[in-house]
Order: sequence, then structure tokens, then C-alpha cells
Amino acid sequence: MSDSALINELQTRGVRLLDPRAGHESRRGGAGPSDHKALTIGDKTVMVPVHTAPAFESPFLVEPPGSDGRARITRDGREIAQIRFPGRPRFYDLQTEDGIPYSHIATLHSRDVLATTVLQTCIRYESRKKTCQFCSIGQSLAAGRTIARKTPEQLAEVARAAVELDGVKHMVMTTGTPPGKDRGAAVLADSARAVKAAVDIPIQAQCEPPDDDIWHQRMAEAGVDALGMHLEAVTQEIREQIMPGKASVPLDKYFSSFEAAVKVFGRGQVSTYILAGLGDTPDAILAVSEKLVTMGVYPFVVPFVPISGTPLESHPAPSADFMASILRPLGQMIVAAGMASENIKAGCGKCGACSALSTYEKLRVMQ
Repeated sequence: MSDSALINELQTRGVRLLDPRAGHESRRGGAGPSDHKALTIGDKTVMVPVHTAPAFESPFLVEPPGSDGRARITRDGREIAQIRFPGRPRFYDLQTEDGIPYSHIATLHSRDVLATTVLQTCIRYESRKKTCQFCSIGQSLAAGRTIARKTPEQLAEVARAAVELDGVKHMVMTTGTPPGKDRGAAVLADSARAVKAAVDIPIQAQCEPPDDDIWHQRMAEAGVDALGMHLEAVTQEIREQIMPGKASVPLDKYFSSFEAAVKVFGRGQVSTYILAGLGDTPDAILAVSEKLVTMGVYPFVVPFVPISGTPLESHPAPSADFMASILRPLGQMIVAAGMASENIKAGCGKCGACSALSTYEKLRVMQ
């Protein structure tokens, strides 16, 4: 089985851990992809669901690591692959002067990415009529695993420690959408400015399209190196069904904001997250992706993961074949346009742990 096929299988079906304590803490709840565990296959670290409904019935078992740190993934008793778990980051053992654990301010994603949700509240999440049905941004806050607002000073302190102690290579700052027309760009700019004053680390910021495009320049001047504005779904029908609040921001606004952002950050440094499996067809995702790539926007397509406790917790994950039907041509499309995940300065596309997309890019290069 190729690496691409294996990653698609693991990320759509999840794995069952015979030793749940193996590796550092898995993510549960929170913004963005969650209920995952980081596994390293060869030289690539991927995020694989372990706390989701599909994972509970997954045919893939991960055995406890041996003395050499390796663990076997088996199916029906047959070894599929050997993996390693990234170790627990050392910065997790620290806390601020007022007693807040660093892990409540930012977390390690994959093996070398620092991730934080600056505002753990969102105007969409607070209304059942507006909430994105796949989102669990409030779960980790309710469980006491994070704090509602991370100050610029806290983020700078944790980022410096993560770089110095654990060799973190880049940082992702996302945020719940606050009231106001900047859509979170202001708090992201303040946060990036503080982090860059403390440590030299590339930063991707993520927010909804600001009402005024001047915020792209303001974020860049504050130290943001790459920008993510996430569509999640690509057709208006699915947007209104799955995320009625965000769907009130028209697709035309997203595309005009993408165009303005590319002028500031450059081709390939603006990206969007697309969740395959919410109802959009492969053809629809590829058609929008082609438009994005032509603009210089990197379409990071990942398999939808049904997160426990959300309205979509019982929604089926896409199949591995469904993902391959999108990622194979998409990888070719990205490379043909002169873009690649490895050239992104920071963020989800550069990390690539939540999708097999980067492996398809490499297949195109080798052809």
C-alpha cells in the first residue's frame, strides 16, 4: 500500500489504540480538526482520528510501542505499517507566573507546529442557528483544557519556550470570530506582533475575511507570514446546511478577499481549508480548487472528521477512495501551478498532517 493510500485509510477510518497513553496527549475538542493523535510514518507525521465514531470501529489497531519506540499498525492480525509517536513536548511542563499551564495557551500539533486559538469563543458557536455543525471550539474551554482569551504576552512567552525547548518550526494562530468587522484580524495582528518581538518563528493567521481588505496589510506588518481563510464547504447549499452563520458571508466576499490577500502575502502564502465529506462532490471541490490555484491560493483539502459532541458526530467520514479521487488530481494541479506545500512559510498546508495531499504533490514531481 502506498503512503498516500495508507494515510487516506487511516485518516478516514481512524485507529484503535491498544495503549491510549502512547505518545503525548491527543487533542480532544477545541477549534479546527480534533480528536486526533499524531503518528509518524517514515518521515511524515500525520494526525489520525482516535476519539471519533469511525475510530471506535476501525479495523486498524496500533500496538503498544516496543523498547525501540516503534509500534505496529495491524489489520486482521497483519502488519500494515510501523510508526512512532512524537514525544511529549517539554514546554507542556511549564506554566505562567499566575499558574496557567502553557498547554492551555498553545499546543503542539504534528511534531513541530505550535497551534493556538487566540479567542476560544465565537459569535457563530454561541447560537445553535448559526453554529458550524462540525465545530467543537467550546468543548475544550468547557472542559478546562484552555482559557477563553490568550493575551499577546502569554502567546509570546509560550512560543519562545516551544522554539527553545522543542524546536518548533512554525506557528498557527486561529481564532473564534468576534463581533466586529475585522473578523478577528485585529487580535491576530496584536498576537503576531508580540510573538515576533519575542522569537523568530513563521506565523500563519487564520480568520474569516475581514470586511476591509486593509487588514491583510496590517496583519502582514504585524509579522503574519501566511494567511488562512477557510471555506470548509464550497457550494452555497452545503454552506447553508452545515454552517449557516458563516454562510452569511458570501463566497464572492471570500474570493475578493483571497485576491486582495495574495497581493499582500504572495502566491501560495494564502490558503483555505476545505472539508471533503460534508456533501460537496469531488467535481465541485476540484472546480473551486482550480479557481483558487489560478488565483495563487493553496486549497488544503482534508477528510471531514466527525467530532464527538458536535451535531455532526454521527455524520459518516468520507471513504479513502473518495479522498483519493480529489487529492490525486489536486496534487497535480498544485504542482502544475508552481505551488507546493513545502514552499508555504507557515500553517496547515505547510504542516500537511491532516491530509495526504502533500504526498500526491510528491507523486506528481516524481512522474
